[in-house]
Formats: sequence, structure tokens, C-alpha cells
Amino acid sequence: MSKSVLLVDDDRAVRDALGQTLMLDGYDVTLAASYIEAKDHITPEFGGVIVSDIRMPGKDGFDLLAFARGVDADLPVVLLTGEGDIPMAVRGLQAGAFNFLEKPCETQDFLSVVENALRSRRMVMENRVLKQKLEQGDAASRMLFGTSDLAEGLRAQARKTAKAGTNAMIFGAPGSGNFKVAEVVHLLSEASSAAFEKRTAAGLTLETLGEALKSAEGGTLFLDEISTLRQDVQFALNDALDAPNAPTIIGGTYESPAFFQEGGNFNSDLFYRLNVMTLRVPSLKERPEDIPDLFRHYVNIAAEQAGTPAPEVSPETISTLMAQDWPGNARALMNAAMRFTLGVSDGESGEDLGLTEQLARVERSLLTDALKRFRGNATEAAKALKLPRKTFYDKLARHEIRAELYR
Repeated sequence: MSKSVLLVDDDRAVRDALGQTLMLDGYDVTLAASYIEAKDHITPEFGGVIVSDIRMPGKDGFDLLAFARGVDADLPVVLLTGEGDIPMAVRGLQAGAFNFLEKPCETQDFLSVVENALRSRRMVMENRVLKQKLEQGDAASRMLFGTSDLAEGLRAQARKTAKAGTNAMIFGAPGSGNFKVAEVVHLLSEASSAAFEKRTAAGLTLETLGEALKSAEGGTLFLDEISTLRQDVQFALNDALDAPNAPTIIGGTYESPAFFQEGGNFNSDLFYRLNVMTLRVPSLKERPEDIPDLFRHYVNIAAEQAGTPAPEVSPETISTLMAQDWPGNARALMNAAMRFTLGVSDGESGEDLGLTEQLARVERSLLTDALKRFRGNATEAAKALKLPRKTFYDKLARHEIRAELYR
């Protein structure tokens, strides 16, 4: 992600000085002296931050803020204000500015505010990319995440299996998502408008197998961990494959193909009739480069379920995740994403928290709930909680909550 900043100030000396500060810190800086000059650089695809003086001839910083929010409401705008213009800056925050700085400002303070704004923008843009992936393409593109060759190979296998329209076997380690792959195959097949049924093989009896086959008639029946199917149920399933309008059977298993081929307890005839198409789900250990996309996707799901903004996923967090083997695969990564979103560190559970930590969670929950109800309006949220405005802001700072994220 680029480190782009659009710096707007009619004072050339200030503009050049701040621009140099940013460039020395590694930013890609575009300088503009006015609203007219700046607005052509503002697009929904702009992945950076706008830093603008408030007082400018003609249309001022407030006009630029309004224009930027009209183009993209999530585009962070940092306002620069002269001495004595604090009320104007507060007005800017109420209008949706990310933050404001009083000139002249300390270099470190300036860079810190810009970096925070860029971090917020980066998170927004990453989430949009993930959302776009979900909304575009076929079921394989929307539901099977990853950019590695192995991930692309799995998507290709799913499409090929769906096109064949035959029975299939999915081999994948525990937690790798055999069920999700089977669902993708069904959605890509000509039977996608018919039923997709999932059953746990270990619990099937002759009666429940018959019910499952009837429910999935004309569609797809996924049998999870098919290696545990009782022998009498195996024979019944083998016979049922010849029935008119029988569903497509997809078997998922943690076992290897050798388990079924070595003449064990599984009916070899049934295995070969099911294993017309073979799909293998790679483990996360084999494709660590897919972990960032998967983790951010799971974080977004967890945040949506919890009704909170998705937290930023830092490069340090991603590096730590990629260094792990993940024997629990996607299921374990999903659990880690849920804990990350809820602010629970490894090895920490709600029961392990002391009274102070539990009260802090309750307080944070009340603060964020109030901000959500009043769409980020801190004044109204403070009134609803019957807190003095300063106390309310102190609590937001303590919990690192930004009201503008709830607008």
C-alpha cells in the first residue's frame, strides 16, 4: 500500500516545509495550493491521506473536506489550523475530519497524526478489496480465498469437478474446510438450484441415510468424514447410487486415499464409484502466503457478527500468524480472528479475566454501543450515558475508541 499524502496549503513556505518533512519520512507527497488544484487528485481509489489548511482564499479547507467526503466518506482529512482557530478545528471534526493540528506543530506530532490517518485508510482499502472479491466472480472466487498457486489450483479443481457433475471425494486435514469446498462445487454445478445437504457420516443409519438421499434428490449430498460410515450404510449407499434422480454424492475425509485403497473397512466398490473426481484441500502450512487474506476475511466476519468496527491488522500481526504451522488450519485461524476482533489475547479467556478487566470490557461495550446508536455523535452519546463531555472523551481515549469510526 502506498504512503500517499495530498498536502494543501496556500502558504508556499508552510507547504514546502511540511512536504519535505513527509518526503523525508518516506511519503509520496502531492502538493497543492488551493481547493481547485487539489480536488482533481481526490478519487475513491486514492489510497492516501489529505492534509489541508483551513483558511485559504476562495474555497477553504471546509469546502475541501465536504468535497472529499462527497467523493469517499471514508477518506481521512487532517485539517491544519492557525493559532486561535481551535473552534474552527472542532467544527471540522464534527463535519467528519479525521483530526486537526495547530500550526506550527511538532514534527513528530504531525507525522504521528498522518500515520494514524494512513493506517485507517489502509484498513478501509483492504476491506474494500476483500468485499469486492466476495461480490465478484463465481462461487470459487467468492468463497475460496487465497492468492497462492495451491489456492488457485483448488479453485480450478472445484470448477472442473462441478462441470463434470459426478460424484467426488475431498481430501483435507481437520479444519481445512472440506465442507466449504463441497458447497462451492454444488453452487458451480448444474444442480445448484436444487438442495445441498450435509450429513455427518458417523451418525448415519439406514433410515437417516434414506432421509438424507430423499432431501438431496436432484441436488448434492455431502457426507462429512465418510471414512466413518457404517458398513451396512456403505452397502445401502452403493445401491442408492443407481436410483433415478439420485443426488450427487461428495465425500469429505481427513484420511488419505491409501486408507480407502488398502482394503480396510471401507467398501472398495463404493470408494471407486465416489472417487470419480478427486479434490485435495491444501493445509495452511503449505500455503502461508494465503494467511493474510484469510485472516482479514475472518476478522471482517467476526466484527460484523459482534457489531463492531473491524480492528486494524498490523504487519506485525500478519508476520506472527504466518510464522505458525496452524495444524487446525482454517478453523483455527478463524478462531484466532474472532479472539483478535474481541481483543482476547492468546491463552486468555473471559473466565481468566480479573474484575478490573471484566469491568473495562463492560465499559468499552457501553461506550461503543452509545456511539453506534448516535452514529458517532459524541455529545449525544455522552448525554445518553449521563457522563460529562470531558469524562466521556477521557474514557474514549483510555479504550482507544475513535468516535468518527461509528459515523
